[in-house]
Amino acid sequence: MQITITAKIKIKPTVEQVELFKQTFHAYRSGCNYVSSLIFETKEMSQRKLHKMTYDVLRTEYLLRSQMAQSVMKTVIARYKSTKSNGHDWTKIAFKKKEYDLVWNRDYSLTQGLFSVNTLQGRIRVPFELKAMERYFDGSWTFGTAKLVHKYGKFFLHIPMTKDIPESDFRTVKKVVGVDMGINFTATAYDSQGKVTFFTGKPIKHKRAKYKHLRKQLQMRQTTSSRRRLKKIGQRENRWMTDVNHTVSKALVERYGAHTLFVVEDLTGVRNAIERVRVKNRYESVSWAFYQLRQMLDYKALMHQSKVIVVDPRYTSQTCPKCGHTEKANRNKKIHVFSCKTCHYISNDDRIGAMNLQRKGMEYIVEVTTGA
Repeated sequence: MQITITAKIKIKPTVEQVELFKQTFHAYRSGCNYVSSLIFETKEMSQRKLHKMTYDVLRTEYLLRSQMAQSVMKTVIARYKSTKSNGHDWTKIAFKKKEYDLVWNRDYSLTQGLFSVNTLQGRIRVPFELKAMERYFDGSWTFGTAKLVHKYGKFFLHIPMTKDIPESDFRTVKKVVGVDMGINFTATAYDSQGKVTFFTGKPIKHKRAKYKHLRKQLQMRQTTSSRRRLKKIGQRENRWMTDVNHTVSKALVERYGAHTLFVVEDLTGVRNAIERVRVKNRYESVSWAFYQLRQMLDYKALMHQSKVIVVDPRYTSQTCPKCGHTEKANRNKKIHVFSCKTCHYISNDDRIGAMNLQRKGMEYIVEVTTGA
């Protein structure tokens, strides 16, 4: 199976190199907006035809180097095609971000701790820091078209990296772990030995409540500065939540090791549940990054010779794992307690969800390995 991750690498340009980057960003963005205007007017998305229409202008008026001019066309065409495939109306796309695309070994390379990159004035070499990314530079990963990005006053290189990893056979599974995702506990894991691991969500919930309160105050102001701050707060919250999900998914795969089957609920429809959530709880329930956590667990498990399967979430928190009795009244959401109305088994409701997911995983293993 082929997996792709995005490595985010911080680069450290000198003052002179920063100025070169800024000039290149400006020219690239201007070139993108020029090509975008042309595509919007003509609806022409053939790169061969656009090359005849725009190449000379991109080279002489925008001073883009040959490969950059080609990259501008590809970037703009891809954006319009993506917008069209997503069913959006035909509108003119504006390019505002300080970034530009780089083709591996044509526009950029990484050797001996230096990032070599094309600018309007030719190639320059810039030091970069890897931190925990060293393993992705062992020669087994293929580098894709990267983005050079200027954010928060710093420069980053976002590189999609692809690797073929042999998919684990279900016959090699040694552990089955049910992972229930929620708000009270970000993740609750129940394994084949009957042991439970809780990843508390209370600090996250409290921090999200603070963001929500701050966002509400800023929205009431309706000023340019408040809208600008709202955007920054949203970006900061997203970065923080992404880091939380990285930490939890990494802890899960490292705790249970290779040849583990992780069983999670299919929560792709969590946003559609907004009508069933009380207004004051909608922000926490609907904006929680469940799907992102699942994606991270998916690729990290694969890299650790493990697997993730997704199962139907219905009744996982209402079914008694001891006697099988299913009833809505079994679960008290307010106090997070499960109490079976038939056999009177009592436990934490998130633990019950993880237990039932683990059971579904065991049943799945039997089914795929025996054909039952």
